[in-house]
Amino acid sequence: PSYQEVCSGTTGHTEAIQVVFDSSVVSYEDLVRLGMERLGDSRTLVNQVGNDKGTQYRHGVYYHNDEQKAIANAVIASYDGGDCVTECMEATKYYKAEDYHQQYLLKGGQSARKDHP
Repeated sequence: PSYQEVCSGTTGHTEAIQVVFDSSVVSYEDLVRLGMERLGDSRTLVNQVGNDKGTQYRHGVYYHNDEQKAIANAVIASYDGGDCVTECMEATKYYKAEDYHQQYLLKGGQSARKDHP
């Protein structure tokens, strides 16, 4: 789907990043924890990250196997004081964003630091 279609809130898609990593360098658990830390208070917001609102801005961890599922659920649960809404679901087909939306913040997207070269 196009970015405009995803932003309509009718496709069921979420904006996401796909992380390819070397487990001899960093663990999956460390990456999930980093993601949860970066979410900050947004962990408690439904369909929202920061000022971005809509179903495409729900947050989650999308696992590829049972081991990742167990790790992701455990990490998410460790942040759950009863109000964490981060979803944990099996990864499905990943759609790469259009070129103009790649590295959006580095290109000066709406939430980017304006003093970044």
